Amino acid sequence: MMSTDYYKYNFDDIRPYNDEEVPGVIETLATSEGLRNAMSYIKPDLDWEQFVQIMRMCKTKKQFKEVLAYNAVMEIAKKTTFSLTISGRSRIPENDRFTFISNHRDIVLDAAFLNALLLDIGHGMTQIAIGDNLLIHPWIDAIVRLNNCFIVKRDISVRQLLKSSVQLSAYIHHTIKDSKESVWIAQREGRAKDSNDHTQNSVLKMLNMAGEYKDRVLDNLMSLNIVPIAISYEYDPCDFLKAQEFQQKRDNPEFVKSKRDDLLNMETGMLNSKGRVHFSVGSPINDRIALLKDKNLDKNAMYTAIAETIDKEIYKRYRFYPCNYVAYDLLYNSVFFRTNYDLRDKMQFETYIQKQIDKIDIPDKDEIFLRTKLLEMYSNPLKNHLENAE
Repeated sequence: MMSTDYYKYNFDDIRPYNDEEVPGVIETLATSEGLRNAMSYIKPDLDWEQFVQIMRMCKTKKQFKEVLAYNAVMEIAKKTTFSLTISGRSRIPENDRFTFISNHRDIVLDAAFLNALLLDIGHGMTQIAIGDNLLIHPWIDAIVRLNNCFIVKRDISVRQLLKSSVQLSAYIHHTIKDSKESVWIAQREGRAKDSNDHTQNSVLKMLNMAGEYKDRVLDNLMSLNIVPIAISYEYDPCDFLKAQEFQQKRDNPEFVKSKRDDLLNMETGMLNSKGRVHFSVGSPINDRIALLKDKNLDKNAMYTAIAETIDKEIYKRYRFYPCNYVAYDLLYNSVFFRTNYDLRDKMQFETYIQKQIDKIDIPDKDEIFLRTKLLEMYSNPLKNHLENAE
């Protein structure tokens, strides 16, 4: 075993704030018009001065998260979800720290909802990986670091990417082993816009980079205690924006979203209706990783096998709603799931899909293509579940 000294790495540009930095950051936020405007969206009747006073009472990240952040997230849940639930608590071993890896639906709320739910069941909040492309304003950067987020650098050169990946890997290992905190990271860079969820090998390669065991991929990943989580939204408020982006990229392969597009996705996801939202904690996968030791696999084959293990655990844990069954039957022109919904469910979902298509305003709008993409988003989780049923 190699002894890795994580203190040789400088994490200052990616780490959350330390507790001693909290009061100064809060003073900066107290004068932020951007934060004030954002909070007015979430809570229109907010008394800003009273809110600032509450912020100033928070002297540590833990206080900020458990008082302000938790209340803000639950306020969003109250306004935009029919229900917000979690299952699988018994599958989380007590007195240990984990790397939670999940599918990714909403830019902000996946991790925010998860942390609120974990706090409710007594596990405690995790540190959260968040891409720097979302840190559009300084106040957003400050808020996410107060909420124990660490930064994943995007859009950097290949040379910078290698250095950044090692730093990120070292930070995650340090957090699990030294700070004794769990972390959450999405299974891929960005959201799977068609909801066809697959864990990227590159994520697992990054996690291995700073492991303590030289050339022992399986041991390095086992030391992180990976636990998959399946996230299921009944309705995705950003579905029409994702469908729109599919057509924009089809029509112009060079199309790249702007920062304004990212901000619109963040706002739309946070403020609009999601119906029922469920998080299902899977089983830790160390026992299944250990079985790979006898298979004499090369590194790429190891990563692929572990990614498939995570994926199958997520597929198994999805929660399905009538819209998923309707979407599958509409997309594949089948009646396979006809007993899982009634005529009213079908009519409501078809009306919903048309309403979302009507929101899209782009040149040469292709309604048939857009409708297909929307149906794929709602049917792909069910398709993957069926194809991977054990």
